[in-house]
Amino acid sequence: MSPRTAVVSGAASGIGRATLWRLAQDGYAVIGMDKDAEGLQAITEAAKPLSLSITCMVLDVADETQVVQSMLLAFERLGPLDALATCAGVVNATPFGELSVKDFQQTYNTNVVGTFLCIREAAKYMTQGSRICTIGSVAGMRGGELFGTAAYAASKGAVLALTKSAARALANKGISVNCVVPGPTQTPMIEAMWLDENKRAIVENASLQKRAASPDELACSVAFLLSSQASNISGSTLVSDGGIMMY
Repeated sequence: MSPRTAVVSGAASGIGRATLWRLAQDGYAVIGMDKDAEGLQAITEAAKPLSLSITCMVLDVADETQVVQSMLLAFERLGPLDALATCAGVVNATPFGELSVKDFQQTYNTNVVGTFLCIREAAKYMTQGSRICTIGSVAGMRGGELFGTAAYAASKGAVLALTKSAARALANKGISVNCVVPGPTQTPMIEAMWLDENKRAIVENASLQKRAASPDELACSVAFLLSSQASNISGSTLVSDGGIMMY
């Protein structure tokens, strides 16, 4: 049998990188996409001595032309796409009253428009049974507070709605779309914020488990929703936050 195929955006670091490795270890032929060329090169070098099918492509998910071309190239290299994980994203913690329209739009363009473009283009090369997983955030459910403020929270709230809309739109093709919602996760995206010990303590104590998650933990959730084990799940949100949304 041919290996299952997958595309992961935001694959150079954080949840995207962990998802790329997890899917490759599960036997997928994976293409990782990210605008961080150095991060992708590090993955390529690490994969060389391993018997894993990993290819990397440089991609800015907010650039429509690049997304169109990259998904076509992924199809030409892999054949029909079985899975897509849209892990590319940026965080913005600018206080509400200081947030510029430019910064708001840049956050929205990556987190929402980028997610939409990847879904739209990948779906063209998917068939019955293919699966898509987006990445939300508890900020999109709570309205921010812990890390991301207005721009980030609004963008991740939009990802939740986009996921449900895509699930409806693609159901007639047999494509399922779901969303994983992380709480604070130890990724490069929040490293600078983590330097504030008081802020870190507040965030970690907000969860039942009193800790941040590892990227590998989130990758497990993504891999599940992309697998046949989740065959009866579509348009759903899997919250993997250590219990923050319990409060």
